[in-house]
Amino acid sequence: QVQLVESGGGLVQAGDSLRLSCAASGLTIVTFRSYAMGWFRQAPGKEREFVAAIAWSGGPTDYADSVKGRFTISRDSAKNTVNLQMNSLLPEDTAVYYCAARRGLVLAGRPRYDYWGQGTQVTVSS
Repeated sequence: QVQLVESGGGLVQAGDSLRLSCAASGLTIVTFRSYAMGWFRQAPGKEREFVAAIAWSGGPTDYADSVKGRFTISRDSAKNTVNLQMNSLLPEDTAVYYCAARRGLVLAGRPRYDYWGQGTQVTVSS
């Protein structure tokens, strides 16, 4: 069973940076490399939305327009982890951030994800 555990959330001020990490277990290193990884977020009263995705380490990425140029997704396939570097944070980035994984490496069309973490809270004060 694949398990995803996020970390790195917190309370910051507008303009600050945060780095979220997600550790995947239940997958061998080889199998992990065949999974696309993504980050989603859900703000209070809103639906969960896509933030970013990555196919393989150093490979194709996809970002929501709202975070392009500010957020960077990366993965370390030797450690089964995926990270989200968030710079120039805005109050509207406040949300619970979820890590997700799915079989396959195609990012086009933003396919559904198979596995989800429990989420980590990010709060950005103005």
